[in-house]
Amino acid sequence: MKKSIKTRLVFNFMLIIVITVVILEVVLINGIKEYYYKNVEVILTNEIELSIDYYLRYFSSETLEDIIIDDVDVFWQHTNAQVQILDPNGKLLMDSLGVKNDDSNLLPDIQMAVSGEIGSWVGTVNYFDSPVMSVSAPIKYEDRVVGIIRFITSLKEVNDTILALALAILGMGIIVIFISGLVSIFLANSIVKPLKEVTEIAEKMASGQLRVRSNLKLKDEIGKLSNTLNYMAEELIKKEQLKNDFISSISHELRTPLTSIKGWAVTLKSEDFQENEIIIDGLNIIEKESDRLTAMVEELLDFSRFVSGRIKLEKDEFDIGNTIEMIGKQLRPRAINNEIDFMVNVKQDLGTFLGDENRIKQVLINLLDNAFKFTSPGGKVELNAYKDNEILILEVKDTGVGIPEEDLSKVKEKFYKGKNSKSHSGIGLSICDEIVKLHNGTMEIFSALNQGTRVVVKLPTKEDQI
Repeated sequence: MKKSIKTRLVFNFMLIIVITVVILEVVLINGIKEYYYKNVEVILTNEIELSIDYYLRYFSSETLEDIIIDDVDVFWQHTNAQVQILDPNGKLLMDSLGVKNDDSNLLPDIQMAVSGEIGSWVGTVNYFDSPVMSVSAPIKYEDRVVGIIRFITSLKEVNDTILALALAILGMGIIVIFISGLVSIFLANSIVKPLKEVTEIAEKMASGQLRVRSNLKLKDEIGKLSNTLNYMAEELIKKEQLKNDFISSISHELRTPLTSIKGWAVTLKSEDFQENEIIIDGLNIIEKESDRLTAMVEELLDFSRFVSGRIKLEKDEFDIGNTIEMIGKQLRPRAINNEIDFMVNVKQDLGTFLGDENRIKQVLINLLDNAFKFTSPGGKVELNAYKDNEILILEVKDTGVGIPEEDLSKVKEKFYKGKNSKSHSGIGLSICDEIVKLHNGTMEIFSALNQGTRVVVKLPTKEDQI
């Protein structure tokens, strides 16, 4: 399934925003955690240093064992944490909670203290439900370590605070993502909407509506594209006008020599050339081809009048049923000669129609002419006429070779000739389409290769529709 530009833009915007928000939140939450843990470590360190200072000031003459027996509260009167007293080798001497350590596996903070440095550790113990932090510091007297004091505190309250802050940050992140999503949609629309407008104009131009213009007044790439489309349309109109003027001019110029050629061919045929069959045949060919070229020139002139808007319909009321019956009689001999079953069906009394009778005849004769050309002997051609509400429908059907799918959408274009076309100029259907449009109607062509063709002309019969 194709994704629209808007979808891709919003997705890319949101992807960048989500990644940025997640990275910032991870960094921020970790920073908060480090900040709170560092504060707990600093507090424990300060309390330990206060206890050590108090011991060294008032009880330095006594051993740790004596202090534990007589004045053990000297070490925990400055803190609410769990207090442990260890010997210089890290062996536990006393614990304020009565906990016993595994002296064979010294924790990192104890190892640091044994080496004479203050150490800290975060982990879990079996007598607290939450993680704990411990800080161990050596008790130095006269540059030698006489013992180790260790404070341990639960991180439950700290972790709860960090979790609350993390949830608040996550909530803010979700709000930021939501707001950013709305902004992304707005930004995507600001890009996609002008593109859609330009695309619609381009589609109309591609369909032949060269008079439409894009009114976008942007100073970016889309605005430049809009101006380019307008310039292209102007140039195409100029080229089209140049082509039409050339066709009109050359058609007028061709009429005079063709008339002279045919006239001399007819004049020479009146001479006695009975003994020279080649001359007679040649004159017949010249006359026939002159007629064919004259018909092509007239068709080109007709076409140039249509596209330049110089053609005017001579509308009058006429009996459309009688007109169709006359066309049937006119073309029936051709159908007989081509061994084609030709049927004319006027399914009801169609009444009178307000329009240009000669032009309607031109449309039907042209469509039937195409049907006869592309239908083999033994085939069938139908001309049907009926009313659907206030719409007159004229339908020409044949069982001929049909039109390939790749040609079907182009057969009404000016000068288009498909692979199987037998048209002289490729403008017959284009002229028919122009005549139908001048009557405010539509002409649709339905066909499939080797299955025949159906052309449907719909003409409004109400005066306010015509």
